[in-house]
Amino acid sequence: MRKTALCGAITLTLFAAATPAVAGPSGQALSFTCAGCHGTDGSSVGPSSPTLAGMPKDAFVDAMKAYKAGERNPTIMDRIAKGYTDDQFVAMAEFFAAQKRHTMAQEHDAAKAATGAKLHEEYCEKCHEDGGMSGEDSAPLAGQWAKYLEFTMADYKAEKRDMPKKMKKKIEAVEKDHGDAGVEALIQYYASQK
Repeated sequence: MRKTALCGAITLTLFAAATPAVAGPSGQALSFTCAGCHGTDGSSVGPSSPTLAGMPKDAFVDAMKAYKAGERNPTIMDRIAKGYTDDQFVAMAEFFAAQKRHTMAQEHDAAKAATGAKLHEEYCEKCHEDGGMSGEDSAPLAGQWAKYLEFTMADYKAEKRDMPKKMKKKIEAVEKDHGDAGVEALIQYYASQK
């Protein structure tokens, strides 16, 4: 009897050691929760939700952690973020970072966009390179919905969301030199990009 129990225990131990650990859902599977607002591949089809495709991994993880901790303007995102672990944030970040962005054409003011292109070169290109297509610390600005960018700037100004120090300095300079029209021109420029 003892011999049988010992053989059974050894067999169970060997089986457990040989069985791979079951992985959690993939980043793509986790991202399905985001699809209704941010698109199935992270390319938003709605004017109040940002495109996540191509977003740097650290920027995505930092944003989700801030929502989860209640440190970012509460939207539905603060409730959604509480349902995920940090490892799941990383898996989703890797999925979205690897996706190609597909931006939707949107109406924009061509004259303001032309002014915004010049302002971008002067104030923003250093951090939001390639006309706003890339940047180390944030989602691409180019092709984002104008409404989303307007809502985000309003949150920054109302201090419902922390504006990075570098960005704050640049936005203050734009406003000093060009007023609110300068910020609107930048938004129109980013909205005009595809």
